[in-house]
Amino acid sequence: MRVIAGALKGRQLVTPRGATTRPTADQVRIALMDALTPWLPGARLLDLFAGAGAVGLEALSRGAAHATFVERAGRAAAALLQNVRTLGVGGRARVLRGDVARQLTRLAGLGERFEIVFLDPPYAEDAVDRTLAALGAGELVAPEGLVIAQHFTKRRPADEYRALRAFRDRRFGETTLTFFRAGG
Repeated sequence: MRVIAGALKGRQLVTPRGATTRPTADQVRIALMDALTPWLPGARLLDLFAGAGAVGLEALSRGAAHATFVERAGRAAAALLQNVRTLGVGGRARVLRGDVARQLTRLAGLGERFEIVFLDPPYAEDAVDRTLAALGAGELVAPEGLVIAQHFTKRRPADEYRALRAFRDRRFGETTLTFFRAGG
């Protein structure tokens, strides 16, 4: 797996061995980044269920100011830390290891705000609704911020989670990206 475009284009990414993570396919990552292009410059991004960090690292490569990654699995977090070090983006990246729900509570308590939030939980966990409900409380997503959920196509999330409203879907076979906007 490589960084597709931007300042880090072509740089190799380490991925964890085993079946505990499912890296976002290049086709999906390209479509996601193309859709986010107007919002990326200078943005603070939160990458939940980050795996080896391909989405957040791609965003940094394309102009995001900072990325916070949250990953629970040890091997994935180790690969993510190695990618951050190898790419030399440690000053613009923060890796938090642990449960996403707990880390969201912690980040909200610290007063953190993000213009873009991406979540790609393991399909078997069915954590999309729980995570969107937590983000819909509005404490972490900046006004007019974007939240993008990658999910199994047959399990589309609701259209609204308090402050979040769905406005677009992009389907890629069994995978769909659903885009939400905060406050509108």
